[in-house]
Amino acid sequence: MTDPSPDPVSAADPVAPGDEPLIPRDERSLVMLCHLLSLAGYVVPFGNIIGPLVLWLVKKDESLHVDLAGRESLNFQITLTIIAVVAVILVLVGIGICIFVVLPIYHIVCVIVATIKANDGHHWRYPMTIRLL
Repeated sequence: MTDPSPDPVSAADPVAPGDEPLIPRDERSLVMLCHLLSLAGYVVPFGNIIGPLVLWLVKKDESLHVDLAGRESLNFQITLTIIAVVAVILVLVGIGICIFVVLPIYHIVCVIVATIKANDGHHWRYPMTIRLL
């Protein structure tokens, strides 16, 4: 007997329809690097902007995916830098301390999610980001 309700996702096709990877496998490492280089800001001052900026400037004309990921990463890093500057001012009032506690955690979580999505072949837009580029 045959099963009247066939499984929409077979073992031969583990990716659900409409969920196909957008980024070719050979470009995924550069797209992941666009996101991961932002963690350099914890070692080098403004490394969170300089790292993705250098990679984006060098590779943006060679790959549309690196161009998209680099712009997204830079927009996110610029937004976080603006928030950090505002938090410095708000430390005088006392509210800025809370922002300084939450901001690094938020940054690391977002970068990890973006990197995992890039490894899976998908673009990810950072939430609450000012789109400047």
